[in-house]
Amino acid sequence: MQPFERLEAWKVSHELALAVYRATESFPRQELYGLTSQARRAALSIPTNVVEGSAKRGPAEFRRFLDISLGSLAELAYLLIFARDRRVLSREDWAELETLRKRSAFPVWRLYDSLRKSLKRQSGGG
Repeated sequence: MQPFERLEAWKVSHELALAVYRATESFPRQELYGLTSQARRAALSIPTNVVEGSAKRGPAEFRRFLDISLGSLAELAYLLIFARDRRVLSREDWAELETLRKRSAFPVWRLYDSLRKSLKRQSGGG
């Protein structure tokens, strides 16, 4: 088992990335290089940055990669809303993905915040 595989932030964001890939398989072909590609990139960026950050030296670098994951979670939120409103994603599928996206955001944020607090203590900031 890789060290990142123990992280809840990786586990649920990996599940989210797989779900987004499955959902976008039914998107219209003309969206392949637009919405499909963008949603997949955003979804894949979340666990990828957790993995890459966990391999870096020190909490400051790891936190920077988690910050990118959080940005990708926000980007994905909008892309899923856009797909729903363009009617390429059903409201039911959107609700399932949005629930999973929120479930993914919590451990990523928790890990980010933990590293932030650790860095603050190390610098003598409280």
